[in-house]
Amino acid sequence: MIPDVSQALSWLEAHPQSLKGIRRGIERETLRVNANGSLAKTGHPEALGAALTHHWITTDFAEQLLEFITPAEKSIEHTLSFLRDIHRHVAKELGDDMMWPLSMPCFIDSEDDIVLAQYGSSNIGQLKTLYRQGLKSRYGALMQIISGIHYNFSLPIEFWQARLGIEDAQSGKDEISAGYFKLIRNYYRFGWVIPYLFGASPAICSSFLKGRETNLPFEHTDNGLCYLPYATALRLSDLGYTSKSQTNLGITFNDLETYVTGVKRAIRTPSAEYADMGVKKDGKYVQLNTNVLQIENELYAPIRPKRVTKPGETPSEALMRSGIEYIEVRSLDVNPFSPIGVDASQARFLDLFLIWCALADAPEMNSDEILCTRQNWNRVILEGRKPGQTIGIGCEDARQPLNKVGKSLFADLSRVAQVLDSQNGNSEYQDVCSELVAAFDNPELTYSARILKAMKAEGEGNLGLKLAEKYRQMLIDEPLEILTEQQLANEYEESRLRQRNLEANDKLSFEEYLAALAAK
Repeated sequence: MIPDVSQALSWLEAHPQSLKGIRRGIERETLRVNANGSLAKTGHPEALGAALTHHWITTDFAEQLLEFITPAEKSIEHTLSFLRDIHRHVAKELGDDMMWPLSMPCFIDSEDDIVLAQYGSSNIGQLKTLYRQGLKSRYGALMQIISGIHYNFSLPIEFWQARLGIEDAQSGKDEISAGYFKLIRNYYRFGWVIPYLFGASPAICSSFLKGRETNLPFEHTDNGLCYLPYATALRLSDLGYTSKSQTNLGITFNDLETYVTGVKRAIRTPSAEYADMGVKKDGKYVQLNTNVLQIENELYAPIRPKRVTKPGETPSEALMRSGIEYIEVRSLDVNPFSPIGVDASQARFLDLFLIWCALADAPEMNSDEILCTRQNWNRVILEGRKPGQTIGIGCEDARQPLNKVGKSLFADLSRVAQVLDSQNGNSEYQDVCSELVAAFDNPELTYSARILKAMKAEGEGNLGLKLAEKYRQMLIDEPLEILTEQQLANEYEESRLRQRNLEANDKLSFEEYLAALAAK
């Protein structure tokens, strides 16, 4: 069931220095709500700077959906402190508004209350809003305001040099990319462990189901809660942030060229369903185009290969230029037990798991097997805590008890933890292993079980509001640790200046700009 990683782990134990310099960045999404816990009716606060060009504070789908971004750093503590400073600053600038502490949205009376994110009059700003209009037209606005945590992770060049025998990042870009694709394939096979441990969306507000069809056997409480008794992460289910139209794209993760070819094919493949919508309705744009994907970012995936793009460059062009630079883990629910939506234990677990994924053998996967792995994920997402739950691998019929597979995985992770701790001179990674492995014998220790118990007692809306108020006051009362008030003020001014410069320097009309993009 779990691949034999003993030789690779022995290699790691002989090369502990190869893990020095892991880099991580975090992106956190959170809905802005008003004092009664309903969706804020105001636009993105002017005091937070220009959402288009601010380096740390932006918006995602909607004006009410904040997104916070940390730089890539080598220290987990520094990254989390930086993220907390962003939260501290925002909490003080929001007035009576607060940050919603759950992945699934607060009570939404009408989708019309969800306002598309606005980025000014520049062509790139208008493009971003139009892309979001396309998402709304295709999938509905409600799905787009589900919040999550993205964990950006890269192994140091020293790891790849020692493991693969390459000289540097550029000459070894193909080998490094192949190494990251191996990590991604293992993530598809075993990443269900993330929603099992950290899924925190076992329930939803009844307003989320209004007008939506579902065959899920929801149970209901008098306080408006809809839940599945053994669910872990409804955010990752077909009810949440997924796209059925992308099910059969055939994108694989075996090598860079076929991956990029698959993504580009999806961008250029016409969709009959989206063609029926048209590009314009009553003279107004409703989507960028009628292809399966409007742009690459529309590809829904639990993990993505990434490289920082240059101006005007698409994600695929960046990957083809210099290979994979880091991977983006997208399966983490907002942690309702943390005022910043994520904590150090989760970051350390992800380090351990992703290193394991990079070490373990990972046979190539065709698109059918990728679809098969989805069955395991769905089993965990909808019934992960069910007594006697079993898990398979790929398309194999044979299944084993989930708790047995989980504990086997953690036996390997504990060896990775010892290597990391030996470099850091402490036992923090091993402590995380000891804490989390207990959840396989006692599912009540999982985040989903703990939050569901609280939601049943108080209702999702009441609990969310209570936590939002608690975290708001906590953050307002705390001093900044990494950032300074002057740095935040400077970034505010510079973000506004950058946006004005973009708007002043456009040479094409928006129609001409869209035509040029379509011709690329």
